Amino acid sequence: MNWLEVNFDGIVGPTHNYAGLSYGNVASAKNEGLIANPREGVLQGLDKAQHLRSLGMTQGVLPPHDRPHLSTLRSLGFTGSDAEMLTAAWTGSPALVRNLMSSATMWTANASTVSPSPDTKDGRMHFTPANLAAMYHRSIEHETTGRVLKAIFPEGDRFAHHPGLPGGTHMGDEGAANHNRFCSGYGDTGVALYVYGRSAFDGAKDLTYPGRQTLEASEAIARQHGTPGDKTVFIRQNPEAINAGAFHNDVVAVSNKNVFFYHEKAFEDPSAMQNMLRAAAPDIDYQFVEVPEGAVPLCDAVSSYLFNSQLISPPDDDRMRLILPIEVAETPSTKAYIDGLLASNGPIGAADFLDVRQSMRNGGGPACLRLRVVTSEADRTAMGANCLLNDDLVATLRDWASRHYRDRVRPEDLGDVALMEECFAALDELTQILKLGSVYDFQK
Repeated sequence: MNWLEVNFDGIVGPTHNYAGLSYGNVASAKNEGLIANPREGVLQGLDKAQHLRSLGMTQGVLPPHDRPHLSTLRSLGFTGSDAEMLTAAWTGSPALVRNLMSSATMWTANASTVSPSPDTKDGRMHFTPANLAAMYHRSIEHETTGRVLKAIFPEGDRFAHHPGLPGGTHMGDEGAANHNRFCSGYGDTGVALYVYGRSAFDGAKDLTYPGRQTLEASEAIARQHGTPGDKTVFIRQNPEAINAGAFHNDVVAVSNKNVFFYHEKAFEDPSAMQNMLRAAAPDIDYQFVEVPEGAVPLCDAVSSYLFNSQLISPPDDDRMRLILPIEVAETPSTKAYIDGLLASNGPIGAADFLDVRQSMRNGGGPACLRLRVVTSEADRTAMGANCLLNDDLVATLRDWASRHYRDRVRPEDLGDVALMEECFAALDELTQILKLGSVYDFQK
């Protein structure tokens, strides 16, 4: 059935900025207040997608969200025209506006959890948009994300959609950044590995930074998606990794098919994790590539985003390939480790270093920018919208971004009514390019 893993990359938004909103995200805090370049950011993202296409990968895109989020302003008691609401909010509460102008939706690894049809009891692909309740600026995303996903993957015989989980921070769900799928081939029945930082109700006294993904949220999504219990594994992230700034598991681990590439300190009990995966699918020839602390200190893994890389299987490559941020090449320990890894006869045989600094300064590497969706040829035929990239669409998106995006956004620009109007004009045109329909509140 020609099964493929399609990577849907988040398009960097017109309000991309460095507001330092993400507590526990070391890069976000470190770069707070810098001047951002949204135009450079969106073009870097498209360059990354084009690079993967050049390797034979199928690439899609997901749009940025409407910012500021006007429906939230209205729900908080602001009235009048769009401009009047933004001006009043900026005058009274700049911190609120900074949250409602966030472009963090570009990190689509947090957009949703996806279970492909070979893994579910009803044979449909299931989506649950992440509620992202741990951070206010991201908690406003899930309704729009749900509308976008339904436009691309229409509800019906092939695709099933669920609302974001209720329960606020008690039921915190951060999406596919904490979900791994193991299989021999993409179309085979897989094993779902959910990584959580804490329980929703028992607290976590060993955490300095918040454990954003809860065990109960992961369990709820597995129930919603109907993945068999014997093919679903739950494991706790190492508190030491969270406290070091690994706010999502994909900062310290990445998987593809039967290969798991992770740091020695990624999991509370790495041996139990391996044993549980082997028990769930003894037929999978697991390849565990565990990076020792002695070779790459946890602090270097987090600062370089070594593991927030994409691990892919290009059709013309015998071994897997890593798509890494350029910071890995600039960090001595991680560069030395990658050189040794590629020289070995292991499952990973190539690595590419890409510049995604506009994302990295906010704490998001190549893996943050993509949502993995395993699809059959029939799934791709049934998709709505126009979100799978080809040369013409890439050229159109480059032109669109060059016309609509600023090359400088300062913290004080976030209250600028003109920036809001520019954002809405850009997104209104983008929904026509991608054939999404009216998915934004300002379009309704």
